[in-house]
Amino acid sequence: MSDVELPEPATAEAAARPKQRRVAPFVAIAVAVVLLGFLWVLVGADAPGDDAESAETPLAGKPAPTVVSTTMDGDSFDLARRRGSWVVLNFFNSTCVPCIREHPELVDFAEKQAALGTNGAELYTVVFDDADGPVQDFFAENGGDWPIIRDPDGTIGVSFGMSQVPETWVISPTGIVVARYIGTITADGLSADLVGYGQQVS
Repeated sequence: MSDVELPEPATAEAAARPKQRRVAPFVAIAVAVVLLGFLWVLVGADAPGDDAESAETPLAGKPAPTVVSTTMDGDSFDLARRRGSWVVLNFFNSTCVPCIREHPELVDFAEKQAALGTNGAELYTVVFDDADGPVQDFFAENGGDWPIIRDPDGTIGVSFGMSQVPETWVISPTGIVVARYIGTITADGLSADLVGYGQQVS
């Protein structure tokens, strides 16, 4: 039998090289995706409204819960009597950082809606786990002249299934729950959504 020289077995290092070449591009892509995601979070972290989410609710498409209370101005409030108008309820606490960040957007939203006259939505703040004094001081310092509704025992929040503040609800002129937002909203975003829900602006 003739002598035939066989190739030497590949070393472990040499065998690993092709595999490393195949894996390296995927690792680089994964790192790039993570870095881009982190950059996106940093850029958007301080933009009001970026964390607002339209959330599902079993109340969607159904009549809004009964809301009967008083405002901090001493007036009575009955949600059922607001039929014929778009109503926006914003749950708020004066120590809630996202609520504080959102407030200028609500001021802007209220001004935009007031400019629409009778077609404009009515904005109401519903106080969550807070006292009259701090809330009144906050509004006096930061603006906002819409009614502030008391909810001393949390009944309103419970009836809406509220999970956190800020939380915003949109109710149609027929008294039907149209939308629920968890997190901060923007004036332009909410205004545009109202038009999408059927609000007339002209």
